[in-house]
Amino acid sequence: LLLGCELTASTKSYTFQVDEEDDSDHILALSLVCLTDGAKDECNVVEVIGRNHENQEIAVPVANLKLSCQPLLSLDNFKLQPPVTFRLAAGSGPVHLAGWHRIMHREDASFEEDDDLSEEDEEELPPIMPAKK
Repeated sequence: LLLGCELTASTKSYTFQVDEEDDSDHILALSLVCLTDGAKDECNVVEVIGRNHENQEIAVPVANLKLSCQPLLSLDNFKLQPPVTFRLAAGSGPVHLAGWHRIMHREDASFEEDDDLSEEDEEELPPIMPAKK
């Protein structure tokens, strides 16, 4: 799924979250951050706000855009785990963010049963003999 949002002076943040009851794994990848029509020649700092391994909120700047010297930045599919908030920490934008969202469905119980069968198959293979010197 494609993702796109715009941060402006009036809409300084955008939060991407998934239903907490959803047990699928979600990956959000940020590919491009760019200034769009109407941007002033000022520093526009975009932060990503997420949670670290201790579940503490952390904010990390990912882009500092200025119309005259760096109007866009490729983030090469910078992967994030939702929930995540994008915030315009400085500047008035508009800044467009583009990326994609992938849902990885966890395997169901039938997959585990198949896994057990493959282990039995492996046990029937003859043992590996040491090489003759």
